[in-house]
Amino acid sequence: MTMHWAGGLASRLVGVLTVALALLVAQMAPAGAQAGKGLVDPNTAAESDLQSLPAMTPAIVKGLVERRPFKSVIELNKFLLDQKMTPEQAREFYRKAFIPINLNSGTREEFMMIPGVGSRMSAEFMEYRPWKNWTQFDKEIGKYVGQAETDRFKQYVFIPGAAGPN
Repeated sequence: MTMHWAGGLASRLVGVLTVALALLVAQMAPAGAQAGKGLVDPNTAAESDLQSLPAMTPAIVKGLVERRPFKSVIELNKFLLDQKMTPEQAREFYRKAFIPINLNSGTREEFMMIPGVGSRMSAEFMEYRPWKNWTQFDKEIGKYVGQAETDRFKQYVFIPGAAGPN
């Protein structure tokens, strides 16, 4: 009887620790570090989700899954272009899937990968550093584009330590 009780306790303890570990890992991830609303994160997406994205072939999906995690969208872009995806196909892919960029450390090259972002907006993203919260982002970037566009940009970026965008 004692062995059965100890085994049951151990089993429950393992279950509780597994849940606790999962919650801890989720809290440690930078707020907003997952791809934004509506975007797929290529580092975590299931193969079936990747397969449904623009210009993805079974071979590209297999290679992408084997190669991940990608440290940045630049690294992902190099992989996709090496797979013979055209720059136009990659741009279309980024309308559906993206590796989020840290607003406080992202490079011009990374920001330029966001669909619709040019040199000027890339410079604005860098000019207002350090980014502390989404209200600041709305205020500063909102000087150049409307709220719908700032909301769209939020899918592609994150602010470390800030609560996710509304």
